[in-house]
Amino acid sequence: MKFAVIVFPGSNCDVDMFHAIKDALGEEVEYVWHSADNLDEYDGILLPGGFSYGDYLRCGAIARFSNVMAEVVKAAEAGKPVLGVCNGFQILLEAGLLPGAMRRNDGLKFICRNVELQVANNETMFTTSYEANETITVPIAHGEGNYYCDEATLAELKENKQIVFTYAGTNPNGSLEDIAGITNKQGNVLGMMPHPERAVDELLGSTDGLKIFQSIVKNWRETHVVTA
Repeated sequence: MKFAVIVFPGSNCDVDMFHAIKDALGEEVEYVWHSADNLDEYDGILLPGGFSYGDYLRCGAIARFSNVMAEVVKAAEAGKPVLGVCNGFQILLEAGLLPGAMRRNDGLKFICRNVELQVANNETMFTTSYEANETITVPIAHGEGNYYCDEATLAELKENKQIVFTYAGTNPNGSLEDIAGITNKQGNVLGMMPHPERAVDELLGSTDGLKIFQSIVKNWRETHVVTA
């Protein structure tokens, strides 16, 4: 399986994402600059964390208009797995690929630490390697991770089982209903604030994030004929 790590001006987790795929997962991966106009050769699309375009205006608001985003939308509509982490999640929200919005953390401070997550839905292409309601440890690093949506959208997220990860125990940022990650209705676009790419090796303190990437590959291979 071949992944694209989209790099925007200001991305700072692209290297983490690249090495999670290359070294921990053992799959093919390439950096793709934000000006790219074709993603057809890639099977999975990854939008990393950071501060795209300095996070001016709103987080992800400028990156949403980058040339490559038309191709990200195209890939999502074609059913390819698209994962946005932290700033990548914010970009997916701004692009309308996921519902809702991000607000400043309740405490108005940047938070960087490990948190416990509950796997609220282990039936998506990103989570089948987890047990139902499994508790995992993954780090966060954000100042605007307070997820919000209106009541109608929240009801829809619940009805369609689009809430994939929730904060277990203490909610670090005030996110509505403890939401840490959601998918689109089709289930092939996942946005999450915690950083699974920083939890793929024991040296990093946890391997709990690796199962997200393993799930993607497993489910992709089950629906594609792979020839040597």
